Amino acid sequence: MDFWPEFLAKSWGKEFVAGGFGGMAGIIAGYPLDTLRIRQQHSSAGGSSAFRILRNVIASEGPGALYRGMGAPLASVAFQNAMVFQIYAILSRSFDSSLAANDPPSYKGVALGGFGTGAIQSLLLSPVELVKIRLQLQLQDYSNLPCQTAARRGPIDVAKSILRLEGLRGLYRGLAITTLRDAPAHGFYFWTYEYMREKLHQGCRKNNDESFRTMLIAGGLAGVSSWVCCYPLDVIKTRLQAQSPSSLKYNGIIDCFRKSVKQDGYSVLFRGLGTAVTRAFVVNGAIFTAYETALRCLFNNNGHSSSQIEKPV
Repeated sequence: MDFWPEFLAKSWGKEFVAGGFGGMAGIIAGYPLDTLRIRQQHSSAGGSSAFRILRNVIASEGPGALYRGMGAPLASVAFQNAMVFQIYAILSRSFDSSLAANDPPSYKGVALGGFGTGAIQSLLLSPVELVKIRLQLQLQDYSNLPCQTAARRGPIDVAKSILRLEGLRGLYRGLAITTLRDAPAHGFYFWTYEYMREKLHQGCRKNNDESFRTMLIAGGLAGVSSWVCCYPLDVIKTRLQAQSPSSLKYNGIIDCFRKSVKQDGYSVLFRGLGTAVTRAFVVNGAIFTAYETALRCLFNNNGHSSSQIEKPV
C-alpha cells in the first residue's frame, strides 16, 4: 500500500513515471506513421508510396491495421524510457570528471553518453522491434508464415512462436544491426537536442526554464537528425527482422545490403525516409510535451523544478 507514495517521493521515481507517460504518448502519436514506414521499407519499388500504402491498408484491412503490433512497444515503453534517460544521465556526466554538480554536461559528454545509451538499450529494444515488425507485416507475409493461424495473434503469441521455432537467437535476430543503428542515432539525438534548446532559449541548459515550444521544436529536430543519420541501417534492419524461418532471404547485414541494392538500387536505402522524418518530429514532440508536463506535475508538490535528466528517442 505504501509502495507508490514512497516510490514517487524519490526523484528517480518521478522521472521513471514521467518517462513512461512521455514514451506512451510518443508511441500512440507516431505509430500509424511507423507502420507505413515499415511497409514502405519492406515493399517492392512499385508499391512504396506512403499515400498508396495508407489507402490500401485502410481499404483492405481497416484503420485499426495502422495500430497492429502496438502492444509490444507500448507495454515495454515505460521501462525502456526510464532505462534510457537514467543511463544517459550517468554516462553523459561520466565523461566530464571535473563537472560541477549543477552544471550541464558538455556537448562531448552528451554525444558520447547518447552513443553508449543507444548501444545498451538495443538489448531491450531489439526483441520488441522484431515482434512489432512481424505483426506490422503479418498480412503481407501471410503465405510465408509457418502456421497461418499465427497470422492474427498478438505480440505475446508472436514472441512465443518465435521462441518455439527459432529459439532465443531468433528473438534477437537483428541485434547487431539494431546496435549499429541506435548507438550513433542516440548520440546525434541528444547532441542535437541540447544544442538546439540552447540556441532557441539561451541559458536554459542550466536553469531548465525553456518553454514547451522550445522543447517541441528542439525535440522534433533531434528526432529528425537521429533518423537521417541512421536510416539506411534501419532499412536493412527491417528486412532482416521481417524474415521468418520459411522465408530466409539474407545471410546477414552485408548480404542484405548487397541483395537489396542489386534488386532495387541505392534508393531502397532511403525508402520511407519522408514518413520516418515526419513521424520523428511528431513522436518527439509528443514525448517531450508529455514528459515535461508529467514531471512538472509530479515535482510541483515539493517545489522541485524539472531535473537535468534527458529524454529518450
